[in-house]
Amino acid sequence: MSVSAFNHRWASVILEALARHGVRHVCIAPGSRSTPLTLAAAAHAHFICHTHFDERGLGHLALGLAKGAGERVAVIVTSGTAVANLYPAVIEAGLSGERLIMLTADRPLESIDCGANQAISQPGIFSSHVTDALNLPTPTSTIAARWLVSAIDDLIARQTHGAVHINCPFAEPLYGESDEEDAAWSDALGDWWQNSKPWLQQSVHFQPPLLHDWESGCQRRGVVIAGCLSVHEGKQVAQWAATLGWPLLSDVQSHSGQPLACADLWLANPKAQSSLQRAELVVQFGSRLTSKRLLQWLSSCQVTEYWLIEDRAGRLDPAHHRGRRIVSPIGPWLSQHPALARPPWAESLASLSSMAKSCVEQRLATQFGEAQVASRIVELLPPHGQLFLGNSLVVRMVDAFAQLPVEYPVFANRGASGIDGLLATAAGVERACCRPTLVLLGDLSALYDLNSLALLRQSSAPMVILLVNNQGGQIFSLLPTPLATRQRFYCMPQQVDFRHAAAAFGLQYASPESWYALLHDVTQRWKLGGVTLIELKVAPTAGGEALTQLLQQVSEL
Repeated sequence: MSVSAFNHRWASVILEALARHGVRHVCIAPGSRSTPLTLAAAAHAHFICHTHFDERGLGHLALGLAKGAGERVAVIVTSGTAVANLYPAVIEAGLSGERLIMLTADRPLESIDCGANQAISQPGIFSSHVTDALNLPTPTSTIAARWLVSAIDDLIARQTHGAVHINCPFAEPLYGESDEEDAAWSDALGDWWQNSKPWLQQSVHFQPPLLHDWESGCQRRGVVIAGCLSVHEGKQVAQWAATLGWPLLSDVQSHSGQPLACADLWLANPKAQSSLQRAELVVQFGSRLTSKRLLQWLSSCQVTEYWLIEDRAGRLDPAHHRGRRIVSPIGPWLSQHPALARPPWAESLASLSSMAKSCVEQRLATQFGEAQVASRIVELLPPHGQLFLGNSLVVRMVDAFAQLPVEYPVFANRGASGIDGLLATAAGVERACCRPTLVLLGDLSALYDLNSLALLRQSSAPMVILLVNNQGGQIFSLLPTPLATRQRFYCMPQQVDFRHAAAAFGLQYASPESWYALLHDVTQRWKLGGVTLIELKVAPTAGGEALTQLLQQVSEL
């Protein structure tokens, strides 16, 4: 029996098993040890294969595909440090919930800890950041194919959120002609090859818990918090809160329309804090909140009860409230707990929100820069498109200054909130959704993931990367550290002209110097198509200063 041929047959069973669980996208990095998996994926008619030479970017590409498609996405890499480069994407998926399947090729056991090339200890490498792991044996016909498929089915059936790790050792030789000597091994699976169902079919029937005291609960003065929600959930939550007459404090990723816009500003106002002190119940849907002021209010609020509803398990409440942690899909839970129409009890918040929005518009009307762009981001959005937000100062300013349309798709990496892999994640989102995509991120984020500009050359819809070049990590300009120390060790100013990066990767480029020039450039890109990197060269500290000054102004209204 040919070792290389059986390796391929073994890998083909693995990939076929994953296809039965809805995997369509497979992200592949080059490598020799992973050849059986790569060839099996390439030969499978069901898969859309994506490639990238950088495993860190590849992991984030998969993360973006999983975000956009709402499906499991598989990743194939070779052994050694290639595996370790997946770590940031695994961590982010574990916190934000995207379902990734990491297929890591490995040396057989006899090659580990003996000085063999590119051989590291891979089982357990992702620790608690994966939800589950399966360390496969080196392929052998003495292990029945039904064991392999049932082991994979069992692992995937338990994957409700986050990444799983399947470590796949392969012995050499890895290359050779296929043969039929070992066909009986896989043929033993019978008509499984002709249907589309998993070998081991497991089902979990989940019914959202009915709160029997809801009728009395909805009579209280409540506050609704909308965290990271799906497009449909955001609209449902907004309608539910409006019917109840409860104020809705919503995150930039809530898709709720943010009816009380600029909450990150007006929550610092003593009048808002006084009004919200009357609240008796907080009901939060989704987690991962961006606003610092909202998190501070949640930490200090004194309410009778706090409920957090999300379909993922875990506390997800950094303030550790006494209350109820309800693990349930949000849509069905809302249906089981209909809103009882009541008049608003905190009407002053709407007035504060309106005044805060007016302050933002007046303060930033003539000041071209990242703060103005964040406040007017809606004017740049492509019709029937989507928005991807970077981290650090950019996402905070959009959350504080903008009011995004209800149900307009917004994506971000707000699990670990790192700046790694943002361009690659945006590329994955675009590929999954095939919609015009606006990406807004900072210069250090772009530099950190510059390799992933290579992924954007394959964009199927118009794409604009709006890159704010404020000379370094200016979110750190808000820190009360000595200026010289802050510049050297935190902001780290750089002198990079991204025109050359765009040219290196074959992207279109523009660098407008006014709001109207920017609006024209972006509008034209939606019409002409392609991928354009638009660099906004702005004053280093202007964005942070605008946020600080508006916080002060709104707090004194």
